Amino acid sequence: MSTFDLFHVSDDERARAAAHARMAATQAAHIPDIPADTPLRPVQRVAVIGAGTMGGGIAMSLANIGIPVTLIDSSAQGLERGLARVKDNYATTVKRGKLSPADMEQRLALITGTLQMADVKDADMVIEAVFEDMGLKQDIFRQLDTLAKPGAILATNTSGLDVDAIATVTSRPQDVVGAHFFSPAHVMKLLEVVRGAQTAPDVIATLMDLGRRMGKIAVLARIYPGFIGNALFRNYTREAHFLVEDGALPHEVDAALKKFGYAMGIFAVHDMAGNDVGYQTRKAQMATRPTDRRWNDLILKLCDLGRLGQKSGKGWYRYEAGDRTPQRDPELEQFIVEESARMGIQRQPMDENDILKRCLYGMVNEGAKLLEQGIALRPSDIDITYLTGYGFPAHHGGPMYLADRIGLDQVLADIQRFHAQDGYWWQPAPLLERLVREGKRFADLQPAA
Repeated sequence: MSTFDLFHVSDDERARAAAHARMAATQAAHIPDIPADTPLRPVQRVAVIGAGTMGGGIAMSLANIGIPVTLIDSSAQGLERGLARVKDNYATTVKRGKLSPADMEQRLALITGTLQMADVKDADMVIEAVFEDMGLKQDIFRQLDTLAKPGAILATNTSGLDVDAIATVTSRPQDVVGAHFFSPAHVMKLLEVVRGAQTAPDVIATLMDLGRRMGKIAVLARIYPGFIGNALFRNYTREAHFLVEDGALPHEVDAALKKFGYAMGIFAVHDMAGNDVGYQTRKAQMATRPTDRRWNDLILKLCDLGRLGQKSGKGWYRYEAGDRTPQRDPELEQFIVEESARMGIQRQPMDENDILKRCLYGMVNEGAKLLEQGIALRPSDIDITYLTGYGFPAHHGGPMYLADRIGLDQVLADIQRFHAQDGYWWQPAPLLERLVREGKRFADLQPAA
């Protein structure tokens, strides 16, 4: 068993983690098969489809660097709401003294709203930012194929759908790319650029450069469910939920994650975002998902009980009116204990080390699978994705960097223990096993700077 202290980080190690993050941010921009001097496509005007929170945030990110944006929505109310939200966001920034009223007006003047899809015709790039539904996105890309000008970049802001399946409905798959912005897009610093099988190199280079111009860290990913960020995040959340079924309570999981350095625990995050996010999709998948592995459906049951999170006053925690502080809820804790019994699970006390290992090592194992399949180019790309987009504590340097610090032999031993105990989800990544056999670290896979 590892004696590594997951909770204590020395000042020296903090400095090394910060240096690693700086290196990771620099290296993410370098793509081995795309020369640095690749000519970029012009991006002088952009159309954004979908005036929701995400579309509005993307429009702001572009206007902030002086690019005119056509914001398109299918409904007048949706468009009006979206433009009002953009104005409110800018007004808040002015109120905080971070933007002058003149600059606000200048930026707002760059964003034009329309209900006509045909208004994409002058755009050098179109970014689709609609609901995460494959049929809907394909329908939009069929229209873009006929309406967008030749050579326009067609980007989809999907958080995990197959970009090739979207590209295939067009006659120009070379122009199609994933551009996964993080919400709120005008604030968050991460952009996952997703490379399809036929995405042209100059399209990738242009997106990576646009990310840099917007003040973001752009990280390249290949197609995989959830790309880099959400692929690891799935493992993190799934284990947190299994921990609650196995014997921990939500506040115990959250306390361990906060002690490790996260700003919020995962259950408090669920309550803030809304436990019903993705509810319909997950309900629909239940009928056809594989039966050879364990699934976590507690969050769906919470929704069925009306426990949607902060917005309903109760979720994994309860909330007093006008106060967002999570409070333990005996009613919820009793429900969890009863659910464990119903599933035939003998609840066991969980110590904070095992809570952390189960939440973190699943991410490391998944990261190793992404590296092996070429989904992520390098371990530091996974680290910077997590430091920039997912609130991973900066002083730990990212999941792959942390695994090297702990010792991959120790990480693998725990993963093997969890695999023996819990099966399918803990199948050790072959790359991780090979690195341990060869006495190597993830850092040894890192191309020279």
